[in-house]
Amino acid sequence: MKASWTTRTLLYIVLTICAALVLYPVMYTFFMAIMSPEDASAYPPHIIPQSVDLSSFAEVFEIVPIGSFIGNTFLVSGVTMLGQLVTASMAAYAFAKMQFRGKNIMFSLFVATMMIPWEVTMIPNYLTVRSWGWLDSYQGLTVPFLATAFGTFLLRQFFMQLPKELFEAARIDGCGHVRYFISHVLPLSRPALGTLAIYSFLNMYNSYLWPLLVTNTPEMRTAQIGISMLEFQESTSWNLVFAGTALVILPSLLLLIFGLKQLVRGMAAGALKG
Repeated sequence: MKASWTTRTLLYIVLTICAALVLYPVMYTFFMAIMSPEDASAYPPHIIPQSVDLSSFAEVFEIVPIGSFIGNTFLVSGVTMLGQLVTASMAAYAFAKMQFRGKNIMFSLFVATMMIPWEVTMIPNYLTVRSWGWLDSYQGLTVPFLATAFGTFLLRQFFMQLPKELFEAARIDGCGHVRYFISHVLPLSRPALGTLAIYSFLNMYNSYLWPLLVTNTPEMRTAQIGISMLEFQESTSWNLVFAGTALVILPSLLLLIFGLKQLVRGMAAGALKG
């Protein structure tokens, strides 16, 4: 039955209100970033800016090396993303296309690790990184996250949707597992690989606790920790804090906006095969 004009109007109004409630924290961050110090500290607080003052962004660069922090974050997130793509795609291919004893049990154990909260493994990971002398280094920031059970599960579900006839035709032409994986599986799996790339990059980009644990010097700090350096014990200029936050979230926000369609498509495709 076709919905009436009134029903559709009410639905759009409700959806618009819900979208505004979700987006307002992000919009408020940018509003605060362009407020003057007087407007930002006014009580009651202003919901929208009364004037536009862009000097906060320049002050953020003078107070903390935010450019270096963002560069570190991009480097760590990029290395982690590439590592997860390599390890997860190879493991997913083995679970989806190869036959070996104990495969199902091993995959079940692999998937079961997703149920373990990250906080449980944080201390063992920290002790391992410290014993290897990797504190305050890029190895300590990236190596513990180069493998992911979620990525393996996501890619395995996608690989299982590839037709068996394609693999059989490739075998007739003398194609082995390695060549089939590189020449056929990876090009056909670009939606799933793109989804995993966006997810892993954003997940690592927004990481706070692990970089705080394993880094000690400003040269190795990431952007999320750099924002906390804008808060001072005597007083806090909220326009500076929000200007730093706006600078940090802008790259990830753009990546999410341009990659959202790819992210949703890959998630939906990976959920079709059990």
